[in-house]
Amino acid sequence: MLNVEPVRMAVVGCGSLAQATHLPMLARSSKAILHTCCDVSEAALALCRERFRPLKTCPRWEDVVADPEVEGICLATTEKLREPVIAAAAEAGKAVYVEKPLAQTLEEMVRIRRVVEAAGIPFCVGHNRRAAPALLLAHCLFRHHMEQPAPCSWRWDREGAERPRLAEDGRPSIALRINDDWHSWKKWVFDGTQAPYGPMLFEMSHFTDICNWMMAEEPVEVIALETGMLNHAVIVRYRQGGLATITMCANGSWGYPKELYEMMGNGGMVAVYDFVEIVTAGLGGRVNERHVVPLARDPCPEIGQEGGLAGWLAKRRWCAEQGMREGRPERILDVGVDKGHSRLMEAFLEEVRGQGSSPCGVGSAILATRVCFAAIRSAVERRPVLLSEVPA
Repeated sequence: MLNVEPVRMAVVGCGSLAQATHLPMLARSSKAILHTCCDVSEAALALCRERFRPLKTCPRWEDVVADPEVEGICLATTEKLREPVIAAAAEAGKAVYVEKPLAQTLEEMVRIRRVVEAAGIPFCVGHNRRAAPALLLAHCLFRHHMEQPAPCSWRWDREGAERPRLAEDGRPSIALRINDDWHSWKKWVFDGTQAPYGPMLFEMSHFTDICNWMMAEEPVEVIALETGMLNHAVIVRYRQGGLATITMCANGSWGYPKELYEMMGNGGMVAVYDFVEIVTAGLGGRVNERHVVPLARDPCPEIGQEGGLAGWLAKRRWCAEQGMREGRPERILDVGVDKGHSRLMEAFLEEVRGQGSSPCGVGSAILATRVCFAAIRSAVERRPVLLSEVPA
């Protein structure tokens, strides 16, 4: 049933992620009321009361679930706390937005799916990159090209009619490169009780989800290598023959963009530079096109006015210089790209109000998480792992 009233939301887990994304978004959204902030830390709750003005604060998530005024829960804790909150919320008929990864173990993931599907509650997993403006446009461009490729008059066909026919012609391939700097990581990342599988789960699930979404095929096999926590290489094979390659390196630098997405197929190419610029080649018979995407935060609009990758680099250089002068190295992150956090939450709120479907439901999230667990097993056992070996 359509409901035009704002959704009374509670945020469980009010740490740095919630403070940077979910709390300010819910506080300003016309589709939500920030009803409750819940955290075991009184310091975090005090900050929430000062900055975000919730109607209530409390230290126990059980009290949030039991509150009849709360309609939806944003679960932004670490992956250690998932199933108990989701199960209780489902029993109470409350909508849930949960940060990725969906679960800490395969067994927990399967149980969460059963609970959510049985309850039929609105449910969204925070694979926010699906809602990033740059990736939404790239997805539209790439899928249209894969499904309705236009002739390319300037494509060099050296052998012409003599060129052999290959069964794999037109099959898509995706390459993702992730540049991270592990010196910036929070301490819970290194705690095996909080994150037993490390970045191969809590970070990789973002990228397996994007690959599944872009390919629009079923993943069937995964092979992976890793050095430990910092370097990972994963290849995913899809049912119709497509391949996705994900390279994650945490020995990199924040002075350079974090993410590069390159999608190829049918003689065309779509590249996304860290959510700020899209470059295409061979789409619709055109040599190339450039699309610039606005930033989410821009502390120096007078710098890098050309936008896109070049503008981003100029702005980040300015932030680094300011940070050195002020003794605040965290200023390197003052330039913020739009990774889709707000749009994904807005879409979830619309689902709760009966105005749409989940932008990333439990089925899509589980598929992305299964690919991660297949990669984890592959790296440990030094062999390719079929998705059929990973419970669904």
